[in-house]
Amino acid sequence: MRFVLAIVAFVVAAVMIVAGIAQRTIFAPPSQVTASATVPGGTHYVVIDSAVLNAHPGQQTLSVSGSKDAKTQMVAYGRTADVKAWLDDQQYVTVGYRAATGDVSVKTVTPKAADSGSGSGSTATPAPTATPATSAPSGSAPAATAGPNPAGSDLWLEEFDGQDAQVTKMNVPSGVSVIVSGDGTTPAPNKILLTWPVDTSTPWAFPLIIGGLVLLVIGIALYLWGLYTHRKSRGPRRKSGPKMPKLPKAPKYKPTASLEATPRGRRSTRRTRVMAPAILAGVLALTGTGAGAAFADTSTPTPTPTATGASNTGNSPAPAVTVPQLERIVKRISVAAANADAKNDGDLAKLRFTGPALQLRDANYAIRVKKADQPPLPAIPAGPLELSLPQATDSWPRTVTAVVKMPNDANGKAQAPLALALVQKTPRDNYLVEYAIALEPNVKVPNLAPASIGAAAVPPDSKLLKVQPDQVAAAYGDILLNGDKSKWYPSFDLTDDKLVAQVGASWKQQEQARLAQQFGNTSSLTFSSRVGAGPVLSMATNDSGAIVWVNPEEVQLHKVTEAGAQVIAGATTAALSGVAQSNTGLESVYGYQLAFYVPPAGSNEKVRLLGFAQGLVSAREVQ
Repeated sequence: MRFVLAIVAFVVAAVMIVAGIAQRTIFAPPSQVTASATVPGGTHYVVIDSAVLNAHPGQQTLSVSGSKDAKTQMVAYGRTADVKAWLDDQQYVTVGYRAATGDVSVKTVTPKAADSGSGSGSTATPAPTATPATSAPSGSAPAATAGPNPAGSDLWLEEFDGQDAQVTKMNVPSGVSVIVSGDGTTPAPNKILLTWPVDTSTPWAFPLIIGGLVLLVIGIALYLWGLYTHRKSRGPRRKSGPKMPKLPKAPKYKPTASLEATPRGRRSTRRTRVMAPAILAGVLALTGTGAGAAFADTSTPTPTPTATGASNTGNSPAPAVTVPQLERIVKRISVAAANADAKNDGDLAKLRFTGPALQLRDANYAIRVKKADQPPLPAIPAGPLELSLPQATDSWPRTVTAVVKMPNDANGKAQAPLALALVQKTPRDNYLVEYAIALEPNVKVPNLAPASIGAAAVPPDSKLLKVQPDQVAAAYGDILLNGDKSKWYPSFDLTDDKLVAQVGASWKQQEQARLAQQFGNTSSLTFSSRVGAGPVLSMATNDSGAIVWVNPEEVQLHKVTEAGAQVIAGATTAALSGVAQSNTGLESVYGYQLAFYVPPAGSNEKVRLLGFAQGLVSAREVQ
């Protein structure tokens, strides 16, 4: 019985081991799923939606080829709405995929309104053509005219250019699309290959092989036990009593050659029973695969960036940018600002500055050309970011607030962080610096929404705040002129206000008194305030208040009041106006970039200054 059980154990073990090895070899599933498409030749833009990219689970690998110039090819991904808004009036091709059948389709999409204008900011959804092409010939071009270049756009969550775009690994969430293109003039790569990994794990292979080996050991043990018992039962027996007389020998008969003697005895039985494990070992050897090969898996997962924060659940608008996206934007601004500052080039500054920030930099460049010792404006550091507050919106223009940590000065002293207000006017425009200010020391920043949610923009004429945003510039300018006599004085917290201490009403009175003491009544110095051309930007805070950016201006008019007298311009005013002295008078305009916290209406708090930047922006001779 033990030999029977041993044979059964050997057979079952062989079946289990072979089945486990087969799961890892001949029955192993493919390691990946692929889908390829050929888009029409001459196509400038190819869009792959997240529904296609997520047709199979796992990390997506996008391979592109067929570009006429590999240096111009680009692969980027961004929110689907942003990708379509950037394409706007451009014709493009979409790639579709059905996971159930493996069919790949290619559709040419033509914009609805041909007169929408490039970069107009229109987010109208283009209308696809009626006939899809599953395998479009490479010679039929849907669009031969050149389009804008998407490379370097601040709209993309991630971008790969040139050779880096050949093979791209990504994990895009729902609501994100990939755009493949050239430089707008060069067509996009026309061969698209998508690859998804397949789970090749065989959970039963290991238990089958281990179970088979265990059964094999049990079978060997049963066989050895049976063999030992069998040999013991057939051994010599104890002798007892007298010997019996020998019987006469019977005649011996010799077998003929035609008869085959049947082997008898324990040796023949032993040989027969030893054959079973020997044959089983031979069968296992003939499989050609050892148990160790069943677990050999050299595949190593590759970490790739994930487009986190690109989509927003619910009906609320998504934030204009993600934190990694904003970090990349600030680095680009830092490089552009450094190039412009090094060359005192206003045209280079226009690539990343606009409004009051550009006005102050242009004036500084003009002064430094004629006055070498004029200090430059603070550089824009590349990071790190201390605060990110994007606007939650799906339309344009978009506003983003960023606070960047400043490096220590030449003496090793810490500097106040730099706050930037960035504006993107249309989908095809990059973010430009509208305001760049240094925060006040020990400033108390109100509670703000997290960057993953974003903040709503507050209308300039909102009456839900203690002071309307569009009245803040005029109100503060009046305080700088009139001090505590201003009607707005009780609405502002001026306890730690450094700007009022520098150029407020008291300073202005001292300047007028000093001029009268030195030159008598030969000239007069007057001050006036006005609202600059910079836009009013307002971002809501968590307490229903707002961060308000404004651009007041102050005009200093120094006029001659006595015949024969002259007005002597200061070095800075002379460098900007080109007039060292005047027989009539000089007008100097100082621009202010200010950020305020404005509490909600009915609050006991007051409006307080968060930070500022100021400087001479224009000067001229007056008659």
